[in-house]
Amino acid sequence: MPLTLEIVTPEARVYTDTIDTVVIPTVEGEVGILPGHIPLLTQVEHGELRVTKDGQTFWLAVGGGFAAVEGDRVHVLAEHAITEEKIDEHAVEAALKRAQEELSDAKHIDPQQYEHLQNLVRYAGTQLAVKRRRR
Repeated sequence: MPLTLEIVTPEARVYTDTIDTVVIPTVEGEVGILPGHIPLLTQVEHGELRVTKDGQTFWLAVGGGFAAVEGDRVHVLAEHAITEEKIDEHAVEAALKRAQEELSDAKHIDPQQYEHLQNLVRYAGTQLAVKRRRR
C-alpha cells in the first residue's frame, strides 16, 4: 500500500507522487512516514526531505512549514521547497553570499529582517547539501 506525497509552497506544487516512504525534517527531529502511519501534524524545519520510491531515494530541500499525515496521504506545506535536480548551485552560492554579507553588515536591522536573512542562509545551506550529496 503506497503513500501519496504532495509538497506545496506558496508559489507552486513542487512534488506530487505515489511513494514508498518519506523522511521529513521537523523541529523535533526527523520523522519517517510509512504506509499506515498514525495521523500526524508537525512543524517542518529547514532540512533535507528524503523520498523512497521503487528502491531509489530522492532528495528535496525544504524550509519551514507544516506536514500533515492522514491515512496514506502526506501533505507538506512548506515556505520553500525544491527538488535536487532544480537546484542551481551557482545561484544558491551567490544568494548565500549576499545574505551572509547583509547579516554581517547589519548593525541596526529590523529583527524580522534579521530572522528572514537567517532563514535564507539556512535554506541555501540545505540546498547546497542536497545538491552536493552525490559528490
